[in-house]
Amino acid sequence: MVSSSRCLLRLLGAVAVIHFASPALAASPDAWAAHKTEVVSKCSAASGLKDGKLVGALVEYDDSVGYTAALIAGTYPQQHMKHQPGRSLCLFDKRARTAHAAPADDLK
Repeated sequence: MVSSSRCLLRLLGAVAVIHFASPALAASPDAWAAHKTEVVSKCSAASGLKDGKLVGALVEYDDSVGYTAALIAGTYPQQHMKHQPGRSLCLFDKRARTAHAAPADDLK
C-alpha cells in the first residue's frame, strides 16, 4: 500500500512538472487572422457606422481581462448626420464573442 501511494505521488508530481514547465501554446497566424476578421466584422456592425473600417491595430488585452479593443471609422448613415465621418470604440468580449461599441469621435 505504501509503495502504491509513493508511485501515485511520483506520477502526480511528474504530471505537475510537465504541465507547468511546458511553454505556453501560441495561436497560429491563421487563428490570429480569423480573430482579427471576426473582431473587425462584429465591431463594424456594433458601431452602426456605414463602411466601418479598423483604424490602426487591434489592442489585445491579457486573457485575464478577456477583451480586444478596436477603433472603427466610417460614416454616420443617419440622414440628419449628413454622412459625416465618425469613430467608434469597440470592446470585443473574447469569451462571449460579442462586440460592444460607443461613439468615440474625439479619439484620434
